[in-house]
Amino acid sequence: MTKQQLFEQILKKQSFLCVGLDTDIKMIPEHLLDTEDPIYEFNKAIIDATTPYCVAYKPNLAFYESEGVNGWMAFEKTVAYIRQRYPDQFIIADAKRGDIGNTSEMYARTFFDEVKVNAVTVAPYMGKDSVKPFLIYPERWVILLALTSNKGALDFQLTEDRNGERLFEKVLRVSQQWATAEQMMYVVGATQGKLFEDVRKIVPEHFLLVPGVGAQGGSLEEVCRYGMNKSCGLLVNSSRGIIYADSTEDFAYTAGQEARKLQQEMKEMLEKFGVSQILN
Repeated sequence: MTKQQLFEQILKKQSFLCVGLDTDIKMIPEHLLDTEDPIYEFNKAIIDATTPYCVAYKPNLAFYESEGVNGWMAFEKTVAYIRQRYPDQFIIADAKRGDIGNTSEMYARTFFDEVKVNAVTVAPYMGKDSVKPFLIYPERWVILLALTSNKGALDFQLTEDRNGERLFEKVLRVSQQWATAEQMMYVVGATQGKLFEDVRKIVPEHFLLVPGVGAQGGSLEEVCRYGMNKSCGLLVNSSRGIIYADSTEDFAYTAGQEARKLQQEMKEMLEKFGVSQILN
């Protein structure tokens, strides 16, 4: 999926919602535990209920790998289901990989050749040669960790060098030599507020994957005010607030309603900041 195709989906659905599939078998409704593959059945129901209101799904690999082979199979089946039923959805493997070149080649092969996701999150700490193997796949995306929403972001990401450049700014600046806005996005946490302005000074055209709205306290309006660009440029992720909104047999319906609420808020933001006018 190209940047333009993703933008077209945002305009079509008036949404830039990414639903995080952080599926914990200990938190899914009990009646699903009797099925052959509870994680997959949960995901499938969530996807069917939320797909009218979102443009992307983001399975977090930790939740699948923790269940061993069965968890990985559920992940693969989930991606295949989205691919077959909803091919216009953008699929992100939230894996946060990053290692020496030949290891990264194997990670890239796993996610792009075998599982066939659109994008994978990658840690930049090991530099260019750990990221480049993911970038040899046309129309696949690297989503580089830049400025995250957790408290530990303060430990490294905001530290300054002798010239006053913060580490996250260096990541943004240097990584632009590796790929364009047609193939690279950045993770920027919703809790960073006005720092989105500093991000946009360096990467004005790139898409940003934004976790932290809702359960982590990030403000959607603030994210849009400081982070939205002329092509929206945002994929705002919500996980727990949608997929665990209800633990009864009505869980999927409730998840759909929560996704719809966010979609309506996002429609208002697109109108407020002039992005929806591009439709005319």
